[in-house]
Amino acid sequence: MERFFRSLKTEWVPESGYTSFLEAKKSIANFITGYYGQIRPHQHNDGLAPNKAEEIYFNSSKSATSFT
Repeated sequence: MERFFRSLKTEWVPESGYTSFLEAKKSIANFITGYYGQIRPHQHNDGLAPNKAEEIYFNSSKSATSFT
């Protein structure tokens, strides 16, 4: 969590801050759902974004059951 908030503060939040709570809410939601999960590379994931790493993991894992 601490790394996440450090990234949020240093990479996303403007130095002058936000002009309103609504602006902050929209911007931070965009950071979490858009940039941080979809685009930003993570060292722990071999330089992949979290969503891409999860996609690769689930596509390569074998299912425990079959529903056919």
